[in-house]
Amino acid sequence: MFDVLLARWKQGHRTMRYPAGPPPELPERFAGRPVIDAARCPSDCGQCVAACPTGAIGLIQGERGVQLDMGRCLFCRACETSCGAGTIAFSRDYRLAATRREDLIVRDTVRQAAITLDAASRRLFGHSLKLRQVSAGGCNACEADTNVLGTVAWDLGRFGIQFVASPRHADGLLITGPVTKNMRTAVEKTYQAVPWPKLVIAVGACAIAGGPYIGHAEVHDGAASLLPVDLFVPGCPPHPLTILEGLLALLGRR
Repeated sequence: MFDVLLARWKQGHRTMRYPAGPPPELPERFAGRPVIDAARCPSDCGQCVAACPTGAIGLIQGERGVQLDMGRCLFCRACETSCGAGTIAFSRDYRLAATRREDLIVRDTVRQAAITLDAASRRLFGHSLKLRQVSAGGCNACEADTNVLGTVAWDLGRFGIQFVASPRHADGLLITGPVTKNMRTAVEKTYQAVPWPKLVIAVGACAIAGGPYIGHAEVHDGAASLLPVDLFVPGCPPHPLTILEGLLALLGRR
């Protein structure tokens, strides 16, 4: 017993101080919020549009430049590498979440999306939020990064946010995966089992727009096709810091 206590004492403080302190160091290859420089964009080039595997990039009609839908984006950087003009670049900004689907559309103007929740809901959920996580056909990448938040270093529970086993004990759903046809009934019944008022959080490109499976006959292209979504967290998968920042912003605690 003494050896255990001594080892724990030597380990010191292991939980990160974010958001009271600086965020944890991001991986060297981390791809954050895309930045588009319309002035660099060749007129009607379309190389980045052709390179995107999910149709996340499109030319802006009547204007110079392109727009990028972070909800569809896999953050694979194919657009960045295909554009010799340097029109698109991925920054280190991990703040990607938004409450409105249209706020995930990035154009030339760098604008941080507003994350809003009505005052009554913030009073209700701000200090205690219980979520039921539903993997609706995901590859387990988003699920893994969500699970990371429960480790000692992240300690999601210190914010009063916890994952629960039963939807009856939940305040909302955190959905990952493209919502396959085989999972549709499970998602809808789980949502119905959560008592009102409730939240829905879509995490990852699949849960927002279908990800690499977008348009496939066996998927529903994300949670919003079936349920009202209160928070979109883009990424493939989103970094745990992106998920945490989105949750805290939704509750007004960042």
